[in-house]
Amino acid sequence: MTPVLEALKRGYAIASINYRLSGEAIFPAQIFDVKAAIRFIRANAKKYQLNPDKIATWGGSAGGHLAAMAGTTGGVAALEDLTLGNANESSRVQAVVDWFGPINFNTMDLQFKASGKGRADHDEANSPESLLVGKKITEAQDLVAKASPASYITRDDPPFFIQHGTADQLVPFEQSVDFAKILTAKLGKKKVQFIPLEGAKHGGPAFGTPENLAKVFVFLDKLLK
Repeated sequence: MTPVLEALKRGYAIASINYRLSGEAIFPAQIFDVKAAIRFIRANAKKYQLNPDKIATWGGSAGGHLAAMAGTTGGVAALEDLTLGNANESSRVQAVVDWFGPINFNTMDLQFKASGKGRADHDEANSPESLLVGKKITEAQDLVAKASPASYITRDDPPFFIQHGTADQLVPFEQSVDFAKILTAKLGKKKVQFIPLEGAKHGGPAFGTPENLAKVFVFLDKLLK
């Protein structure tokens, strides 16, 4: 069972949203779609018996990146396509759970070269990150910055819960280490919780254990219940 579905047993509603992949559209189409989904949820909260004031994003890997983007870009008009619907609704969220999301595409290869835990091939033209921004990332520094959740952090951002496996072979563990430090510096220690999962790779069973999920729900319960 997908770990997130455990939330159903704890009284939460779950919306599993779709977004355009890099083969369909380049950034920022993906965050446009995420925010359109959040606006849709708010606009239809009464219909589906949801609380429009208590919304969190939760994702892993690319989903972690987008969950974090939604958290740090509340109110950033350039990352909102209101033509996708419900233009009068807010796309802000009240909490973020980021599982091993890439944050700064520029540093991924440097981090893998230093740690030796993964292939330093993210700077290549056919890497997922280059395909996302539509150019080789080493030739698109402005786009790389725009695609980084760390570029938009402001003091009114919601609390973050971040987890990352120390042996991640696809997204460097240091991505979350650095992101947590930047968030903490700007939001304060009370709004940022970073938990390394020792020996865990890119996802896997360590994230979905009852003990680990209990930590996630302690975080969410404080903010959403």
